[in-house]
Amino acid sequence: MAQDGGTRQQRAVATRAAILDAAAGEFDERGYLGTSMDAVAERAGLTKGALYFHFTSKADLAGAVIARQHEVSRRYGEAAAARGTTPLEVLMWMSQGLASQMIHETVVSAGIRLSTEAATADVARQDPYADWIAVVTDLVRQGIDVGEVDPAWDPELVGRVVIPAYTGVQTVSDVLADRADLYVRLRELWTVLLAAIVSDRVRPEIPRLVALIAPLPDDG
Repeated sequence: MAQDGGTRQQRAVATRAAILDAAAGEFDERGYLGTSMDAVAERAGLTKGALYFHFTSKADLAGAVIARQHEVSRRYGEAAAARGTTPLEVLMWMSQGLASQMIHETVVSAGIRLSTEAATADVARQDPYADWIAVVTDLVRQGIDVGEVDPAWDPELVGRVVIPAYTGVQTVSDVLADRADLYVRLRELWTVLLAAIVSDRVRPEIPRLVALIAPLPDDG
């Protein structure tokens, strides 16, 4: 009996994962208003009854996609922190990871779209921008402490500028090139931003730093 219970639990976990994958695809392509529970069920290869067993409403499902997006983004953030040996290297790896997520992780692009659409005001969601601004602010502050960033800069100001700038770059890349040129556009963005904020000692390192924002062999 215990084995049967374990099998049922595994099936339930697999079904929930399939639903989230299908929902992410629908939300990413159609937005919150354009997505229906019927379409999610069909895409997942399930009946509506099976879908409603796991999620009681479209808002509930959207909230689960956003929660999953944050899990994936945290994993990428941890990888960026592990790869970088200085605050600015971590910042570049974080930007590389954000690009990889937008290109390869449908649940991330779907979660961000859901988090920023006015139609999802009643959905359980976190503010994606506040988290990223706080991370950038902290890394810039660390960069000042170790002499990478000019201390004349206010870390909070840099954080407030960097994240909207990144958002604009990825949005334009999405519209004009289906994100095919996202790494290139982010290298251009950071070439300009780093030239403005780094210390004289780090200025010769700018080409090496921005070169980190590129596809990795395991990026798919």
